[in-house]
Amino acid sequence: MERWVLVLLNKERKKRKQPLEVKKLNNNYYLYRSTTRWDKEKQKIRKVSEYLGRITKNGVVKKQDTHVVRSVYHYGNARLLHVLSSEIEELLKKNFPQHWQELLACAIVKTIRPVPLKLIRSVWETLFLSTQMHAHLSPKAVGEMMREIGVNYVSQKNFFDGIIKGSKALVFDLSSLFSHSENLRFAEKGHNPDHAYIPQINFLLFFSLDKQLPVMLRPLHGSVRDIKALKNAIDEIETKESILVLDRGFASYKLAELLKSSFKFILPLRRDFKIIDYHMSLRQSFVYRKRGVNWAMKKTNQGFLYIFEDVKMRSEEETTFIGLAEEGKRHIGDKNREALRFGKISLLSNSKMDGQQVYLMFKQRESIEVAFDAMKNELENDKTYLHDDDAVRGYFFVSFLSLYLYYQILRKLKEKKLVSKISVNEVLLELSKVYEIHLGNRKKFSEVPHKVEKLVAALEVDIFPKS
Repeated sequence: MERWVLVLLNKERKKRKQPLEVKKLNNNYYLYRSTTRWDKEKQKIRKVSEYLGRITKNGVVKKQDTHVVRSVYHYGNARLLHVLSSEIEELLKKNFPQHWQELLACAIVKTIRPVPLKLIRSVWETLFLSTQMHAHLSPKAVGEMMREIGVNYVSQKNFFDGIIKGSKALVFDLSSLFSHSENLRFAEKGHNPDHAYIPQINFLLFFSLDKQLPVMLRPLHGSVRDIKALKNAIDEIETKESILVLDRGFASYKLAELLKSSFKFILPLRRDFKIIDYHMSLRQSFVYRKRGVNWAMKKTNQGFLYIFEDVKMRSEEETTFIGLAEEGKRHIGDKNREALRFGKISLLSNSKMDGQQVYLMFKQRESIEVAFDAMKNELENDKTYLHDDDAVRGYFFVSFLSLYLYYQILRKLKEKKLVSKISVNEVLLELSKVYEIHLGNRKKFSEVPHKVEKLVAALEVDIFPKS
């Protein structure tokens, strides 16, 4: 091999930080990304190469360079996401040194546009980051990357430990994605909140209330029930001092199982639970979102019982009861007994805390429900491309990264009190109107619309170069 080829190969290896090799064909040199993967069928390691381009004395001619060369790239939306991804970028580099660029690229693309996996490269090539990062996003490369990430559970755990570190209050929930793929062992028959018994994939998500960010996601076999999933996940979490806010579904299991746990929890109780004392005197109060709330706490054999009464809800439920009684659907003689429950929410915990703090953590639980809806929509688009369990685990990890970036923007909007004025998707749409234009060796930016200038100023993010 000629010396200039070796010099260029070493230069590309340092630049790309990936395993590269050169192949010679018909007196021409070609650059390949070289790696290995485990072949399940042949039970041996197999070498995998991806063609990157032809090597000339002037450098590497990328394989797509034979077509029309793009010179205009979306800048604003990709730049914002790249700035907000700084924390996970460092963790990705540390835990996935061979694939961090592909993972980050997939996450950014799916945050901007929830396209199917096969279209990720098409969207990525419209972003200015594609000229700075060397992410290999062909459908085949992405599929293989998903499987390799799915197999690497240790690196995933280390990544999540880094994200979850410092969280003081966690919300846990479990949801289901239905799948009829015969190749997915994860898609076992199991019950779900809609009482359906069909092939499904369960996935659990932990959401940090104090950070207002998702901090861990795991796929589970469809037959795994909530309490079992929770215990297994808790055993792996490094932040043992966190408080878990659960949903009412856990109250249908034996409370003793929860009380034996080593973690702190807050559990909403259904109104018909016998341990609830509706005769408690609610002598303390606070205001939550312009609604008066009375509350009290007492220690029971099962733990600390907190009862809250939403004054406005109490009045609404009483009005509803009277209306039903007039229609003959309820008996007016039961009003005094039923009135004890009007507007009341009961929470059980194994920790003694300030009542207002407990109520706030419970109310913030709705954040995880919104996160689940966003994720399930994306999973529906891609489930036909997931052919085995390793790919499912890798896909869920990429979905988590995308969800994390989405909530980074949402958190910014909440901090600046802009949620009622503009959505996350609208932010990305407006910023996409700013382009980076390549003119030979020079770069310039398109004019920044006045609306975008005001938005960036309101968010207080530095994403445009100073002129």
